[in-house]
Amino acid sequence: MSEPALPPGWPAMSIAQAHALMTQPGTPLEVEEIDIRGVKTKVWKHLPPSLRAVVEASRAHGEKIFLVYEDERVSFEAFYRAVSAFARELQAQGVGKGDRVAVIMRNLPEWVMAFYAAASVGAVVTPLNAWWTGPELEYGLTDSGAKVAVMDAERYERMTEHLHNCPELKRVYVSREVDEIAHPHVAKLFEVLGEPNDWAKLPDQPLPAVEIGPEDDATIFYTSGTTGKPKGALATQRAVNSNILTAAAAGARSFLRRGEMPPAPDPEAPQRSALISVPFFHVTGCFAVLNPTLFSGGKLVMMYKWDVIRAFELIEREKIMLAGGVPTIAWQLIEHPARANYDLSSLESVSYGGAPSAPELVRRLREAFPKSQPGQGWGMTETCATVTSNGAEDYVNRPDSCGVAAAVAEIQIRDPNDGKTVLPPGEVGELWSFGPMNCKGYWNKPEATAQTFVDGWVRTGDLARMDEEGFCFIIDRAKDMLIRGGENIYCVEVENVLYDHPAVMDAAVVGVPHRTLGEEPAAVVTLKPGAEASEDELRAHVAERLAAFKVPVAVKFWRETLPRNPNGKILKNELKKLFVEEPA
Repeated sequence: MSEPALPPGWPAMSIAQAHALMTQPGTPLEVEEIDIRGVKTKVWKHLPPSLRAVVEASRAHGEKIFLVYEDERVSFEAFYRAVSAFARELQAQGVGKGDRVAVIMRNLPEWVMAFYAAASVGAVVTPLNAWWTGPELEYGLTDSGAKVAVMDAERYERMTEHLHNCPELKRVYVSREVDEIAHPHVAKLFEVLGEPNDWAKLPDQPLPAVEIGPEDDATIFYTSGTTGKPKGALATQRAVNSNILTAAAAGARSFLRRGEMPPAPDPEAPQRSALISVPFFHVTGCFAVLNPTLFSGGKLVMMYKWDVIRAFELIEREKIMLAGGVPTIAWQLIEHPARANYDLSSLESVSYGGAPSAPELVRRLREAFPKSQPGQGWGMTETCATVTSNGAEDYVNRPDSCGVAAAVAEIQIRDPNDGKTVLPPGEVGELWSFGPMNCKGYWNKPEATAQTFVDGWVRTGDLARMDEEGFCFIIDRAKDMLIRGGENIYCVEVENVLYDHPAVMDAAVVGVPHRTLGEEPAAVVTLKPGAEASEDELRAHVAERLAAFKVPVAVKFWRETLPRNPNGKILKNELKKLFVEEPA
């Protein structure tokens, strides 16, 4: 297939010119420089100051539908009433500014409501990974010191035997189908709010009065750590909300690059509709999709779990304009043989990030959805999602790049050895990221914070290069980590569990390529002399202790101690060769 044609005379202006034009004084995307924790930082001047402010602004969208889940439809007005009612309930339970409130459930309307209700009273919202096991969830609750948790019935069942190990947890609310509850600290969310379809009947009352500023703490999102224990990345209100205008600016830049002025907002335009198929408990789903959608008055259509046929049905039924998440999902939308049976003509954008993507994906997307503008970006939990973005003609021209930094951000490629020397274009080094979207640090982990957060910069651990125009190309990860379909897997965490098995003497986890997931975990182990263990036994051992996506898809056995370099580090590139013949 030939390369798609680019517009004649493109680009009409450089990245720097486009950024300067769209961020000049008097524009909605105006940029100013302020002091954040002692560091001069560019920020979006007209950014909503807090998550609470986003909720208050969203009420203006009235009876438009905000959330769709199966046969449940929640308008912006009904959502505001539910947020206000639950915010008052949290206050009645003693939740105040700075207290942690955990949200532990799959993508449901109640997840969104609980997140914004907690944020609206100044709590530090702490979403935990719904795929985690009971022990993993217990760690998240105790590490964060959560005072209240809101969870669905499946997560509650997983947590019942662990609740007594969470002494700071004073109240638990459980949504959806749940048996009778005898625990004195556990309540049914239904008894406070009713079902989502009933939220419109709740009293019309304002949010409880709380002063919340841009630099106040907003969220803790957990990211896996190289020590084997997840770390909670603490973000401010400004950091979280920066995605709202970062996304808008990326779209404006595409127009300017092709020589067109970005269109003014049209109040009569059809409501924007998005299919959310990535979890809210990740920064992509929460910060890059949910929060901008609430602010802008879009419709968010949720799926309980990803299923490509169900996605086709929803795109057709709800006239979805925006879809994506991770490259895996984009591939399935393209390649499923049933695609031709559905009217998917409403799709205007298929965007993704969070995992490596093949350059051919942009070409295949344009072929399958001619109206659609593919796009991708780069960010991490520590940067509250998006830092770089690549879309429209820029993405067609550089399909292997994650794009350029937002107008308020800066990225550098530094010498990994000293962490200071900035390398010239074309040279590979460690990617460092700076901007108002960066987290403050890791919750209660000063040593880990000092290693990653340096003078306002985030040391990402990614190896990358930049070209002359500032487009970033991720080469590899310096940290011992792999990404399976958007989920971070730190190898040491899985290795530690393998070492816990009585038959295992030596263990290493490596990433094996997978065409749609990016990569999957696989393990190589050496058994103790005289010990026995099968591949199925070791995989089951990991599955009992870690989330399913972390379980090695294959385990191979090595007769001797695993190969190491003179420093004792396992030569994982050698071990990866054991899996090259495995089918994707």
